[in-house]
Amino acid sequence: MAQVLSAPPLTAGAAAAPRRLLPVLPLLALVVTLALPVPGGADGGGTPADAVSGLVVVCCALRLVRGRRRPLTRTAAVVLGLPVAGVAVATAGAASAGAGAEGLVRYLQVFVLVPAAVMLLIRDRRDARLLAWSLVGLALWQGAIGVHQYLTGTGASYQGEMVRAVGTFGATDIMGMAAVVSFGLVCALGLALRSGPARQRTAAAVCALALLLPLALSFSRGAWIATAVTCGAQLALAGLRRAVRVLAAVAAAAVVLVGGFGVGTAMLQERISSITQVAEAPDQSVTDRYTMWTAAVDMWRGRPLTGVGLKGFPEHRDGHASLALSSGSDTDGAGAGFRRQPLLSPHNMYLLVLSEQGLLGLLALAGSWLALLVCGLRRLVRARAGRRGGLDCALVACGVLLWQLVDFVYADIGGPSTVLTALVLGLAAWWALASEEAGRR
Repeated sequence: MAQVLSAPPLTAGAAAAPRRLLPVLPLLALVVTLALPVPGGADGGGTPADAVSGLVVVCCALRLVRGRRRPLTRTAAVVLGLPVAGVAVATAGAASAGAGAEGLVRYLQVFVLVPAAVMLLIRDRRDARLLAWSLVGLALWQGAIGVHQYLTGTGASYQGEMVRAVGTFGATDIMGMAAVVSFGLVCALGLALRSGPARQRTAAAVCALALLLPLALSFSRGAWIATAVTCGAQLALAGLRRAVRVLAAVAAAAVVLVGGFGVGTAMLQERISSITQVAEAPDQSVTDRYTMWTAAVDMWRGRPLTGVGLKGFPEHRDGHASLALSSGSDTDGAGAGFRRQPLLSPHNMYLLVLSEQGLLGLLALAGSWLALLVCGLRRLVRARAGRRGGLDCALVACGVLLWQLVDFVYADIGGPSTVLTALVLGLAAWWALASEEAGRR
C-alpha cells in the first residue's frame, strides 16, 4: 500500500510570523514609498510619502481602538505634545487663514502625529531593528542611484557638471538623498556595534562603509558635518576599543575610494575646504544662507514672543534681508530642466521656528527634542551598563535623533524627504519614552 505523503503542519511560530509583522507594516510601506520617484518633482504639495504617513496615523489609531489601551504615558504625551502650544499660537498670528492652516497641518504631521504613531507601532527591539535595516536598505538603493548619476553624468548640476548625486528626489530636493544615506549609515553603524551574531554585525559594517561613497558624492556639507558628529558620538558611547577599530576601517576605505580610485578628488577637496572658508571667502550659497539667518533673527526681534506667524518668513524676508541676498538658487539636471528656485526659508530649522513662532515656539519644539535626547541617552547608559542587550537600538535611536538635531543647523523641513524626519523622531521617541518592558523585549 502506497504511503500517503502530507506536508508537515505549520508550527505556531511560523503561523504567527506574518501576523506579528502587521503593526509594523505601515512603517515599512512608508520607507518603501521614499524609494520611489516623486511625481512632478518636489515643488510643494502632497507626495505619496505624505499620504502613507497619514495611513500610518490611521493604522495606529485603529490598533489603539481595537486594543482598548492607553495610547501614551503621561511623560510621552507631554514631550510629544509640547510643539502644539507654539504652533497653535503661531497659527493664530499667520498672515492668512489658509497659510496658517497649511503650516499647522505640516508641523503636526512631522513633529507630533507621525512620531507618536511610529512610537506606538514599534512594539519591541525586533521591530526597531527591522525598521533600522529597512532604512539601511533605502539608503543603499538611493545611494546606488546617486553613484550611477555621478558616473554617468545624469545627476543634478554642480559647478556646471551634472554629477551631484540626488537619488530619486531630483534637483529640487538635493538634500533628500543625502539625508536618506546619512540615516542609513547611522543605523548601519549602530547595528554593527551590537553584541549579536557576527554575520549581522559584519553585514552592517559593510553597509556603513559602502554608504560613505554616495554620501561624499552628494556634496552636502551639512550632511557631512552631521554624520561625522553623530558617528563620532556613537563610537564614543559604544566604547573606545570599538571606536579605534571602526575609525581605522573608515580611514582605509577613504584612502581606497579617494586615493586609489580618485573618486571626485578635485570637487570633493574643494567642497571640503569650503567648509572652513565661510568667513574669509564664502561662496554665494553661504552668503545667501547667512543673509537669511540674519533676516530671521531680525524678524524675531520685531516679535520676540510669538514671531511673524506660520508661513510668514517668505512674506517678511525682503523687508529684513540685505542686498547681499541673491534672487534664488539655480537647479538643473537629474531629469529636470533649468529652474530658478526662490529662497523661501532660512535653511536653519531653529531660526525658522524662532522667526515664525517666536521664543514660545522655539522653546516648545526644541524643548521636546531635548527631552527626547536626554531620555534616550539615559536609557542608553543603562543599556550599556546592563547585560540585557539593546545597545544597538539605543545607538540607532539616539544617533538618528542627534543627526537630525545637528542637521537642523543647516536645513529645515521641506520637500519629499521631510516625512523621513517624522519617522526617525518616532524611532527616537520609542527608545526614549516607551515603557521599560517594550525596551527590553
